[in-house]
Amino acid sequence: MNLLLLSNSTNYGEPYMQWCSSTITSFVKDPSSVIFIPYAGVGFSYDDYTKKVNHALSSSDIQVTNLDDFDDKKNALKDSSAIFVGGGNTFHLLKMLQQLDLVETIQQVVANEVPYVGWSAGSNIASPTICTTNDMPIVEPKSFDSLSLIPFQINPHFTEKSIPDHGGESRIQRLTEFLAANPDQKVIALPESSYLVSNGNQLIYIGKSDGKIISSSETKIVKNQSNVIF
Repeated sequence: MNLLLLSNSTNYGEPYMQWCSSTITSFVKDPSSVIFIPYAGVGFSYDDYTKKVNHALSSSDIQVTNLDDFDDKKNALKDSSAIFVGGGNTFHLLKMLQQLDLVETIQQVVANEVPYVGWSAGSNIASPTICTTNDMPIVEPKSFDSLSLIPFQINPHFTEKSIPDHGGESRIQRLTEFLAANPDQKVIALPESSYLVSNGNQLIYIGKSDGKIISSSETKIVKNQSNVIF
């Protein structure tokens, strides 16, 4: 599979997708019919979301088409040269994919080597489930089962920082709870400005800071340019 799974779209103080637009451009070899799945977007229109992505990629040859504009969404995905899945609310994204019966279609298309680019929620749903999202469950999908493009969980926007004078759980505590309830699972923690990219049979971690592979028994540090092995 050809996967580009980005932790985030925007770094603090930077324009939308500035840090990752060149990475996306170099990853997508055929920009002729890129389909954008906007269903993680909540509180603004899917058309506006699509325009925002196209503006961010305007210096490249990539112009995405909003999947929601198609009557036959399954064929649109099957005819695509690449699939982009944007960030936002992971629960809303998954519910829409399930409601439109698109999960299996995406799996089949990506298995046929059509490139898949996701950021934030779009990366989260590449996992077997969405149980390691950071989002609030604003809607209820049929199940938490997701695309299973990779055999492990992703936690995007990973940080070990805590809010001063705030007694809530840290991200590590929440992931530890997930692993206590699901001891056979593993989670790769992707900090900002990091991503996973497929390279043949390998999945390579790229990041300015270290990532982590967290299991119920240990935590492994993942360095820049490292092959992620599970």
